[in-house]
Amino acid sequence: MSSLLEKIKSDLTAAQKERDELLVSTLRYFLSAVKDREIELRPQGKEIDDVEVVSLIEKQIKQRKESIAEFEKAQRQDLVEKETKEMGILSAYMPAQMSEEEVQKLVDEAIFQSGAKAQSDMGKVMALLMPQTKGKADGAMVSRMVKEKLVG
Repeated sequence: MSSLLEKIKSDLTAAQKERDELLVSTLRYFLSAVKDREIELRPQGKEIDDVEVVSLIEKQIKQRKESIAEFEKAQRQDLVEKETKEMGILSAYMPAQMSEEEVQKLVDEAIFQSGAKAQSDMGKVMALLMPQTKGKADGAMVSRMVKEKLVG
């Protein structure tokens, strides 16, 4: 079992003892998503690892960002606050984010390694970058930086 998953489970137990309802509900919801993913992986003979857990956390954070946008449109500040708090809880389990400078270095290296010259080569560059930046940098930011380098 992933060490990150073990930490989340132990944090859930602690939150239950402290009767922290928001933390308990957020972690339970997340762990149910993990369980679903484990069921998907079982036929392939794979187990869930930290990379997979981080990917699931990213997905949950993205869902919350989308919900926040919808709730803001509907002027439901109570739900915006709840989703924002949940997003903060989940973000605490994410690996440290890379700085823009670090990502820029990786982008430059990937462009050099792939020999990319035009935007049509973006797929090659992203294929090299994604394993290095997964969970550590926003994919949209990485994509934007690659586009800027290949255009300019």
